[in-house]
Amino acid sequence: MKTTRILAALVVAVAATIGGFYAGHVFTGGDSVAATPPAGNPVDQLWQATPPGASGTAQPLASFKGKPVVVNFWASWCGPCVKEMPALSAMQREYQKKGITFIGLGVDSEKNVNDFLKKVHVDYPVYITGLGGADLARSFGNNAGGLPFTVVIDAKETVRSTKLGEVNEAELKKTLDAL
Repeated sequence: MKTTRILAALVVAVAATIGGFYAGHVFTGGDSVAATPPAGNPVDQLWQATPPGASGTAQPLASFKGKPVVVNFWASWCGPCVKEMPALSAMQREYQKKGITFIGLGVDSEKNVNDFLKKVHVDYPVYITGLGGADLARSFGNNAGGLPFTVVIDAKETVRSTKLGEVNEAELKKTLDAL
């Protein structure tokens, strides 16, 4: 009986994840970032992207080039993503004076991201990538396609760390302090 419940919960979780990705694809009218990112350096692929911001205005991510940046791939339907946002916002406030910027890439629909941001305050810029964001995350080594996924890039455009799953604040701070 207990095994049946666990199996049913697992099936529901997998279906919800697949449904979320499908809904993000449908509601964004396709992929906001190229579905098949060009081969090569994933940092270059990131700088080539021009996803819409939460306000709907397209923003070239190349504006962050040459600066240390923390890129967080997330979705509104992802519990661990939502759970870590207050910590990421606090770190953004702490590290912005050191020239480090945090950005959120919503692997979600524009409507879902904007509805979420009406309820939850986020202290860093958020962009909508649709399912293309999952492809971009894969180019950074997120072969599982899971969320959240966080990438730290230094000012010389070197990937300093990647983290699949909720960030460990102490580990992230150690990486950022080394920048």
